[in-house]
Amino acid sequence: MGTTASQLPKDLLSEYQELTFLTKQEILLAHKRFTELLAKEDRSSTSQRVPMEKVLTMPELKSNPFRKRICHVFSTSEAKDGSLTFEDFLDLLSAFSDSATLEIKSHYAFRIFDFDDDGTLDCGDLEKLVNCLTGETDDTRLTPEEMRQLISNILEESDIDKDGTVNLSEFQHVISRSPDFVSSFKIVL
Repeated sequence: MGTTASQLPKDLLSEYQELTFLTKQEILLAHKRFTELLAKEDRSSTSQRVPMEKVLTMPELKSNPFRKRICHVFSTSEAKDGSLTFEDFLDLLSAFSDSATLEIKSHYAFRIFDFDDDGTLDCGDLEKLVNCLTGETDDTRLTPEEMRQLISNILEESDIDKDGTVNLSEFQHVISRSPDFVSSFKIVL
């Protein structure tokens, strides 16, 4: 029961394996999990999208403070609604896999943290980043002075060209000095 819905043609499976950092077993598991997120009537089509709200119910994303940004970054939806196709879902899992390179992981981390999608991390992006990490409750939110000081410290450490923002290469430079980044930037099904 249900095995036909989760089957992938061998040639497609091989292609996905070549194009991602995932093993065949991981791709098959991803396909099974993706199919479970689809409404029953949509499971026969390969081009269906899972709405972001359904993706966010996955235990692996549920407690991630960047879960909505992750969906938006990996979504190819023209409606910019964060919905994911199976290939979007594979891209997401590939970037967060243990086998993904530091360059790939840092590229996607940068895009996730670039809340306004302008190609730089400015004060607004850094404030949203800090708020995601600390929680946005009255008990955990930093005071305006603490936030200003923290952002100033981040820019002092990261903004090599002193333009008031952190670009991708500056971000990657900082990440390259962070030994825990690669092991913590992952999602395992």
